[in-house]
Amino acid sequence: MSDLSDEEAEEEAEAYLGEYDGERNSEGERHGHGKAELPNGDMYEGEYEHSLRNGQGTYRFKTGACYIGEYLQNKKHGHGTFYYPDGSKYEGSWVDDQKHGYGEYTYANGDTYAGEWFNDNRHGQGTYIYKETGSMYVGGWVNGIQEGEAELIHLNHRYRGKFLNGIPVGRGKYIFDIGCEQHGEYIQSEEDKGRKEEEEEDPSLLAAPKWKVTEITKLIHWMPNVEKEPSPSEGPPAAAAAAEAAAADEAVEETAADEKDKMQTNAVIDESAEHRDDMPSLHKVSSEVFSPAKDAEVEDEETREEENEEGEEYQGEE
Repeated sequence: MSDLSDEEAEEEAEAYLGEYDGERNSEGERHGHGKAELPNGDMYEGEYEHSLRNGQGTYRFKTGACYIGEYLQNKKHGHGTFYYPDGSKYEGSWVDDQKHGYGEYTYANGDTYAGEWFNDNRHGQGTYIYKETGSMYVGGWVNGIQEGEAELIHLNHRYRGKFLNGIPVGRGKYIFDIGCEQHGEYIQSEEDKGRKEEEEEDPSLLAAPKWKVTEITKLIHWMPNVEKEPSPSEGPPAAAAAAEAAAADEAVEETAADEKDKMQTNAVIDESAEHRDDMPSLHKVSSEVFSPAKDAEVEDEETREEENEEGEEYQGEE
C-alpha cells in the first residue's frame, strides 16, 4: 500500500511531466492551451486535452530538432513539419507518430523527395531529385527502395523501364534529346543467375545487370520554327496574304491536273505489272551497341542510414 496521499501522488505525477503554465479543466488536468518544460529539457507549447498533447502544437527538442503540427493523444498525427538537427526537413502527413501519406522531404545534402509514404518509408509513387547531378527518378517505391515502373531523367537523356531493389531490370529504353531511342533489356550474367537463389536475402551482393541493345531508332532531325520577317519588296501584310492565297489556288489546280494524268496513265498499264518482283525490303536499322550515359548514382548508404536514424522519433513527453 502506498504511503502517499492522493494529493501527493498528483503532485509527484505533475513533477514527472515537468513544469506547466496553461489552462486546466475542472479536474485539474492540462486542458486547452498551455506551455510545458519537460524534465528532459524538451519544451512544448500548444493544445492539450486531458493532459495529453492534442491538436496544434510546437515541440522543441533539446537536441535542436523541432516539430510544428498536429497531435493526437501525444503522437504526431495529421499535417506537420519536422526540422532535424542536421538541416533536413519533412513536411507532410503523419499517422501514429510516423510519416504516412503524402509528404516532402529535403535531405541534408540537398536531395529532395516528394511523394507517398508508408510507416516512415518512401512507399508508393514519388519523385526523387539528386541535387548534385540534377537527375530525377519518377516512379514507384517499396519500403524506401526504388521499385516498379519508373523514369530516370538525366540532363540530355532519360531511361524508361522497370526497377527492382534500386536498379533497372528487364526491358526498357533510353530516350535521347537528339531525337533517337535505344531499346533493349537489362540482363544478368549466367554466373549471377546461378547465385541468385543463394543470395536472395541480400540482393545487393549480385552484380548490376548489363544493358543489351535490341534496336536503335532513326535520328529525327529537329529544326526550329522561325518565322521569316517580310522584306520591304513583299509589300504590306495584306498584299503578302493575297499573294499566298493566289499561290495556294494555283497549287490546287496543278495537283488536280496531275491526278487526272495519273488516272489516264494507270488505265493503260499492262496487267502483267502485277507479276513484277516485289519492292526491295527497307534498310534495317543498325543494332550496333553504343554505351548510354551512366545512370545517376543510387542514394548512398550514408544518406539512407541518416534517414533511418532520423525516422526514429525522438522520445519526448510520453
